[in-house]
Amino acid sequence: MAIPSYRRGQIALDTLHALLALAEPADELLLVDQTLDHPAEVASALQTLHDAGQMRWIRLPEPSIPHAMNVGLLEATTDVVLFLDDDIIPDPTLVAAHRLAQGEGDAALVAGRVFQPGQVSETLRAGEPFRFTSDAPARIDEFMGGNFSVRRDTALALGGFDENFVGAAYRFEAEFASRYVRRHGQIRYEPRAIIHHLAIATGGTRAHGHHLRTARPAHTVGAYYFLLRARPRGWWWQVLWRPLRAVRTRFHLRHPWRIPPTLLAEMRGFLWARRLVRAGPKLVGSQ
Repeated sequence: MAIPSYRRGQIALDTLHALLALAEPADELLLVDQTLDHPAEVASALQTLHDAGQMRWIRLPEPSIPHAMNVGLLEATTDVVLFLDDDIIPDPTLVAAHRLAQGEGDAALVAGRVFQPGQVSETLRAGEPFRFTSDAPARIDEFMGGNFSVRRDTALALGGFDENFVGAAYRFEAEFASRYVRRHGQIRYEPRAIIHHLAIATGGTRAHGHHLRTARPAHTVGAYYFLLRARPRGWWWQVLWRPLRAVRTRFHLRHPWRIPPTLLAEMRGFLWARRLVRAGPKLVGSQ
C-alpha cells in the first residue's frame, strides 16, 4: 500500500492510523511524503510509526504526484500495490476487497469505489454514465488515483506514471489508464473496495490554488498534455472546445472579471503541454 502525501499533516496521520487499524491490513504501508516540514507533534508521530516498523516514511524534497507514485512502485516489495489518497476514511474491508478482486480476475488494475463528501451508493440504470459511487461491478476505461490497486510488474512494464504531469497533475490517471487499456484491456471496477474521501481544502492538489480563481496553468497543463499525448477519440475537438468550456460556468457568470485569468491559464497550460509533448514522456527507466 502506497500513499503519496503533500501538506496534509494530522489528516495524513489519521489516515495511517485508520489503515493500520483495519481487521485485514495491508502487508506493508508506505507514506511517500513530499511535505518539507511537519508540525513537531506530527513529525514525531510519523517517526514513531516508522521506527516501530508499522509503516515506511519515505521523504521526497519536491512535490510531484506521479513521481511520488513511481517511488511507491519502486519501493514496494509486494506483488500488488494499493494506492490511496492521504485524506480518507477506509471501509473496514477495503484491503480485503482489493485482494479478492486481484486474485479472482484477469485484470491487473482494480479501481475501487470512492465516496466524496455527501455522496451515497447508487444503482445505475442501463445506459447511464458510469460513476464511482456505483454499487455494481463493471469494466471501465479510467480510474480514480485515490483508490486503485495494480500489479507492480504490470505498472513498471508500462513505464509507471508519466512525470510530465506537473502542478496539480490533472488527468495523470487517465493517461496511465489509456496505456493500460491499450495493452491489457479494460479496468475492473470493484464496488466492495470503498473509501470515503474527505476532500480536505488544504494540501494535496489544492495547494496549487482553486482552478477557477487563478491564471496559473498548474491545473490546465495536465488536461492539455493528456489530450495531446494520449489522443483519445475527438481529442482535437476537445482541445479547441476546452477554453470556452472553462469559462462557461456559474462561477464565471457571477464573476465575469475572472474570465480573462481563466483564459490566460488555459493558453499557458496549452503552450506548456506542447513543450512537454515535444520533450517526450518521463517514465520509469526513461530518465
